[in-house]
Amino acid sequence: MEQVLDTPLTRLTGVRHPVVQTGMGWVAGPRLVSAVANAGGLGILASATMTLDQLSSAIDEVRSRTDAPFGVNLRADASDAGDRIDLLIRNRVKVASFALAPRQELIAKLKDAGIVVIPSVGARRHAEKVAAWGADAVLVQGGEGGGHTGAVATTLLLPQVVDAVDIPVIAAGGFFDGRGLAAALAYGAAGVAMGTRFLLTKDSSVPDAVKQTYLGTSETVVTRQVDGMPHRVLRTPLVNALERAGRVTGLARAVRNAARFRRISGMSWPGMIRDGLAMKHGKELTWSQVLMAANTPMLLKAAMVDGRPDLGVMASGQVVALIDDLPSCEELIDGIVTQAADVLRVLGSNLAH
Repeated sequence: MEQVLDTPLTRLTGVRHPVVQTGMGWVAGPRLVSAVANAGGLGILASATMTLDQLSSAIDEVRSRTDAPFGVNLRADASDAGDRIDLLIRNRVKVASFALAPRQELIAKLKDAGIVVIPSVGARRHAEKVAAWGADAVLVQGGEGGGHTGAVATTLLLPQVVDAVDIPVIAAGGFFDGRGLAAALAYGAAGVAMGTRFLLTKDSSVPDAVKQTYLGTSETVVTRQVDGMPHRVLRTPLVNALERAGRVTGLARAVRNAARFRRISGMSWPGMIRDGLAMKHGKELTWSQVLMAANTPMLLKAAMVDGRPDLGVMASGQVVALIDDLPSCEELIDGIVTQAADVLRVLGSNLAH
């Protein structure tokens, strides 16, 4: 019999299980998202590396593969954010997630269209802000998580946010099995979100050679040399070289990568400059950090799409050291939910009456 954990997250989004696959650039495409959705979790399509037309096609492809709810991750500071939101509304996508806090009017527009809004945050004050603006739920990532991350551990950040807001909280950073899901529920979360664990599945489109690099590497590092902001990645020879590179070398690489990303994304230079201005203001970055941000999509693409871990960086949570297999999304989610239910059952039986 299938185990079912009924939480505010499952009721809010209409999925069977309180397990979310995060919107990882170049990784969370239609194949992975639909596999997660069919397995009962909430799959999130990553759109930051897609043009508007590519996003439309990706949504259509997910729809052709599943009837289950899914979401799309958006950049709130993108110059065409309004067009992307209109696309989600026309396609009646269930969930819109954001890596940065969307403007209050964007939240209202999505909610008026019946779309669930779930921003990601890394601090209690950010959770309080988006909750006050009308967000339906919030995803909170602790410092163990991969990609852009903060310094506060999930075990400290999660209870702060749960106590601060009255909307469902999704826990991210360090989760990979049912024990973690049970622990998150005990903290008061409504579910867990995972990136690295879903990247390392059979349904992930990441090249096999890159998956084997993940499975064979247990050390991560938080570096600012990728894009000027704290970024948790696998420690590799390339990352070590980036750490040793001087400022001028890093900025020159960023300019080259900005040109490459412009060609891939179809963006104009004025559009990229507008996005840079929005990013600079929204994150309070220096111009050198804005320039370095161009490194991220191209260095990730080199590994995640081109299959060249020697030429790219690989975002990763610390949990990579505990992963040694490549299950299907169905096997992974079923195993997590079953184990969590067993743990909760044992804990309940240990209570003295």
